[in-house]
Amino acid sequence: MRGVILAGGTGSRLLPLTKVTNKHLLPVYNKPMIHYPVECMVAAGIEQVLLVTGGNNSGDFIRLLGNGREFGLKNLNYTYQEKPGGIAEALSLAEHFAEGEPICLILGDNIVEYAIKDCAQRFMQQKVGAKILLSQVENPKAYGVAEMNGGQVTRIVEKPKEPKSNWAVIGIYFFDGKVFEIVRTLKPSARNELEITDVNNAYIQRGEMTADKIAGWWADAGENIDFYLKACNTVAGSGANKEPRG
Repeated sequence: MRGVILAGGTGSRLLPLTKVTNKHLLPVYNKPMIHYPVECMVAAGIEQVLLVTGGNNSGDFIRLLGNGREFGLKNLNYTYQEKPGGIAEALSLAEHFAEGEPICLILGDNIVEYAIKDCAQRFMQQKVGAKILLSQVENPKAYGVAEMNGGQVTRIVEKPKEPKSNWAVIGIYFFDGKVFEIVRTLKPSARNELEITDVNNAYIQRGEMTADKIAGWWADAGENIDFYLKACNTVAGSGANKEPRG
């Protein structure tokens, strides 16, 4: 399995901190934000990673991360998203890198307390389809929310006005090689983006979606300034700044 980390976007929700840098280069406690998803990949046993970035600070990622060897990666590759077009559009840039293999996609501002190696192994045992990771949140209206029937996800609703659960889809996804075929069928949403929620719902309609509820905390460091501060304080207080715990 190969890994894809999305670290593009304008970072407008973290202004003025992001006026002169990419938000994924901001510190979260004692490390740059982008270190956490890279370390999460390594802890899951993923050795080949593609980082998708954009904007005016793409060269800073190369200076910071290099070839990824110091993190334990065999290869760290880079590609450039010319303009924001949604998570699914950024994912499409990884098609040649994936070479038909399953992928783990992590949004670069997501931090988890525990390693996701068990989730990755369960996904590989599926052989086909996709897996999403879920976490209970206090403000489900701000996220894609999983509607559940027992342990099965029946639909994902993006930022629902009346959430039917408080299980948010966090920014870590597993997809088989068919994901790029699905992305090519997508139509832009009302905000003119290709939505990852549409990708996930396509797998649900095929009956090929599973979900794992993560243990421990999950931090979305890029949602806004308050969430960024909460992420910094959570990491500082947990000892998770060292590496994702297994």
